Amino acid sequence: MKELLTRALSGFLYVSILLISIFINEYTFIAVFLVFGIISVYEFQKLIHLNNKRLYFIFVIILVVLNVFQEHIYLIIPVLALTVITELFLVKDLVTIRIIPMFEKRKYGTSIFYLITALVFLTLIPKYSGEYQPQIIAGAFLITWVNDTFAYLVGKNFGKHKLLERISPKKTIEGFIGGFIFSIIAGFLIAFFSNTLSITIWLIISIIMSIFGTLGDLIQSKFKRQAGVKDSGTIMPGHGGIYDRLDSVIFASPFLYAFLQILRYVS
Repeated sequence: MKELLTRALSGFLYVSILLISIFINEYTFIAVFLVFGIISVYEFQKLIHLNNKRLYFIFVIILVVLNVFQEHIYLIIPVLALTVITELFLVKDLVTIRIIPMFEKRKYGTSIFYLITALVFLTLIPKYSGEYQPQIIAGAFLITWVNDTFAYLVGKNFGKHKLLERISPKKTIEGFIGGFIFSIIAGFLIAFFSNTLSITIWLIISIIMSIFGTLGDLIQSKFKRQAGVKDSGTIMPGHGGIYDRLDSVIFASPFLYAFLQILRYVS
């Protein structure tokens, strides 16, 4: 009972800080993710047995530069392309090989173009159109939380077929389908009540967050399995580390940002 209460309070505090920072203004949102990002970089380095202080400076520099010059799309596209390519390679490694080959050169490249730039694109999402829209990023987080919650509940009660047992034994195909369906419902409700983007666009966002969020969670599970640890950190009692809480939305963020930019320039 005490453990459940601790987990609930820890989760409530995390969600409260996140949502309050999003809805105050863009600067509080970026400031909170500056802190979350530094913690995530630290936790990720522990997982891959790396200790490089330069990565913190690289994170801060990329965060500042891309947020200041977001309208200069020629600066954004190369970073976005490298991030998407790196993440697709991680997906390939997830399904084709037993151990992700995190050698020295691969460690730096993955740290920058998987974790750091994806975190930065997460901060760019609410201002993709040039105007800060907190509902967009809040909705993406809400869809991710709905996906995770119902994937767990459906998988626990109805799951019989393993999704990727050698990486995450508890995840099931039924759980994934349950999370996907409820994500679609969440996207529909957000579109209906928020008066932001169309229902079609929110449904596509739901699909992106569900599929790529699940892949991000599996990839992080593989990193943790290779490191021989249950959680990436201990900063959130009952939940693990900040990276544990953000793994899904971090991985999905470049794909969501790319979709929103395509939508912006096509329309």
